Amino acid sequence: MIWRTALFVLLAWALGFVVFMFSLGKPLDARKTDAIVVLTGGPGRIDRGLAALRRGDAQRMLVSGVDPDVRPIEFAVEYKIDRKLFGCCIDLGWQAVDTRSNAEETAKWVEQHKFHTIRLVTTDWHMPRARMELSHALGSDVELIGDGVRSRTGYRVLLREYHKYLVRRVALLVGAG
Repeated sequence: MIWRTALFVLLAWALGFVVFMFSLGKPLDARKTDAIVVLTGGPGRIDRGLAALRRGDAQRMLVSGVDPDVRPIEFAVEYKIDRKLFGCCIDLGWQAVDTRSNAEETAKWVEQHKFHTIRLVTTDWHMPRARMELSHALGSDVELIGDGVRSRTGYRVLLREYHKYLVRRVALLVGAG
């Protein structure tokens, strides 16, 4: 009996990992949304969000999880953002320190601006958990569209992220979240 249960759990875990791998974020083509949310923490994320904003794919962008020591002028210089674009269309969020607080910061920003469609930019391996957290925080009134930044990562990172995803999924299911 114990072996059957252990085998079932192992098979469920492995099948879940396969599903997780198929749910990794993929790059989004030019598609209009109300806003862009970029979660800091990986290369190429901010550049991808800025490219979409400059193309006119959205009217405003939040960069969530910016280090509190980063000043807006430093950010603008680093990413070659002119004053007009920065002043009208880019908000920096300094409150978030992890994916869950990214979701909370984003939800407040979306509510403040009354946005209905959001392009979420994050690394491909981070997309399943980020989407889950943001969908939970935003509710069903906001459409969340993933825009994954391609990465080359090993199975260690993927397995760690899968386990984080599982823990948060269970926490949300039991209402601990």
